[in-house]
Amino acid sequence: MCEKNITKNKLQKMLIYTSDLLKANTDLLSKIDSKFGDGDHGITVGRIADCIRENSREWENTSMSEFLDTLGFEIMNVNGGSAGPLWGTLFQGFGQGIENENILEAESVKSMIESGISEMKTISKAGIGDKTMMDALLIAGEYAEKAETDDVGIVLKAAAEGAAEGTKATEKYIAKYGRAKSYGEQTLGFPDAGAVGMMYLFKGLYEGYML
Repeated sequence: MCEKNITKNKLQKMLIYTSDLLKANTDLLSKIDSKFGDGDHGITVGRIADCIRENSREWENTSMSEFLDTLGFEIMNVNGGSAGPLWGTLFQGFGQGIENENILEAESVKSMIESGISEMKTISKAGIGDKTMMDALLIAGEYAEKAETDDVGIVLKAAAEGAAEGTKATEKYIAKYGRAKSYGEQTLGFPDAGAVGMMYLFKGLYEGYML
């Protein structure tokens, strides 16, 4: 049975599980990205996954907030285009949302996700319908916020379901950012690689919590 709340030890396990899930799907992410991008998104996400795993395994004395902020900084330095800075900013936002908290309850998780989104909005103008990672992230936040519960698992599940729905919806959108933008309507029918990566992030956090 999983813990009711998220302790430091639990978050560490969740992040390691998530890193493994991301790593297992790097080929898929690159395959999707190869349709209208450079085809290397999976490689970059793999490096991000390695960064998450390595830092999580070595995590000892800092608080959850401090760790996520530091992890975000490390992710920002991952080579491979815009993914590093974007994911790094998201993780730093996660950390800012749970300052001074030693145990995360349902409302803390909501605050963490909301803060991550707020921080992302400082560097990305993309919204729902623009066919980017924000499609998955924003819907994940909406679903989490609407989950009226004190059960952390239900909040994380809602976020994961929102991310999956937002990702699926990108198949109906025309790309408005990045290299894919130049392909116009040809991008219809395909998911956005960045959104798929976000889907696996939230899926990993939920499944890692439930272990």
